[in-house]
Amino acid sequence: MKMKTVLLAAATSAAMAATAWAQEPVKVGMITTLSGPAGYLGQDIRDGFQLAIDAEGGKLGGVPVALMVEDDGLKPGNGRQIADRFLNNEGVKLFTGIVFSNVAGATVPDIVDGGAIYVSPNAAPSNMAGRECHENYFVVSWQNDSLHESAGQNATNLGYKSAFVLAPNYQAGKDAIAGFKRFFKGEIVGEVYTRLDQTDFAAEMAQIRDAKPEVVFQFHPGGLGITFMRQYQQAGLLDVVPMVVAEPSMDGVILNAVGEAAIGINVSSHWNSDFDNEANKAFVAAWQEAYDRPLTYYASQGYDAARAIASALEATGGDLADIGAFRDALRKADFQSVRGKFAFGPNQHPVQDWYALKVIAGEDGKPVLKTGERILEDHSDAYGAECAL
Repeated sequence: MKMKTVLLAAATSAAMAATAWAQEPVKVGMITTLSGPAGYLGQDIRDGFQLAIDAEGGKLGGVPVALMVEDDGLKPGNGRQIADRFLNNEGVKLFTGIVFSNVAGATVPDIVDGGAIYVSPNAAPSNMAGRECHENYFVVSWQNDSLHESAGQNATNLGYKSAFVLAPNYQAGKDAIAGFKRFFKGEIVGEVYTRLDQTDFAAEMAQIRDAKPEVVFQFHPGGLGITFMRQYQQAGLLDVVPMVVAEPSMDGVILNAVGEAAIGINVSSHWNSDFDNEANKAFVAAWQEAYDRPLTYYASQGYDAARAIASALEATGGDLADIGAFRDALRKADFQSVRGKFAFGPNQHPVQDWYALKVIAGEDGKPVLKTGERILEDHSDAYGAECAL
């Protein structure tokens, strides 16, 4: 009798231990930019990601998760230190969140070389899409160049024959101009690289005026974009030289800050709040209920990154001991994206459609982004062939 009691107690104890182990949350390390003029970019990625977790009651793919968020302050060194701590002290095997390519360049190699998975909700520098691609590195947003290739194609479709191009002097800025030039068929009459911390663009405004381009393309994300757009307007250039940009230069926050002056600006994007699919309708409604602020594509990418991770967690039961199995599940992209069609290309970057958007006056008179025609269909990036995966 005593033996049966001992065996029963042992079995009960083992079952309880197994249940506790099964319910142990999977740690997700989010390194992102939460402070400074660009802080809202990371905040929206974080909150979009959290929205997906909240929709499942604290889970992703039916698996409990613990989201660990740290601010990199837009400093590559900070990002690397956080990654090291997460990897070596916290045992994190699943990472996401980085906004800026200079932070990604300093941080992601250590993550993937350390045997962990990184799923990018935003930054996607060209070198990491090609020869420096890695089996543990996935991108849900876009490749930097392809984001701005859509703007180049849009400017070409609109019939512009000459353009002045500007972007900050860091990896994403260089990728932006390279992407625009790759698909713009007209003449580049001016090319300027600004500073990532620049606040006065008077010299650039004078250069644009002197060059007399038919159109201006500029890439300035976050607070930098708000400053550039306001000074462009104050210089009287909005009424003289039209602007064609990709989504980082006219997101929901920038649009709200610039106001009616933005009406008429042409934008290209892989997502907009008016996309007519069930996943996007649910996402937009959930955001509007949860947060009292403009909705940006950064939030949509944070949400999609969470849903992509959820699909792999569900397929593997949340077991990250077999990273290969998790990778295989993630590659399938078995989730409903808010942008509609979505698949990973051979370098684990998106294959997706791009659309022409335009800032118009909404029913209440306030400016809104309205989706128009498709610019590029099933578009990938220029570097996939260089990736040896």
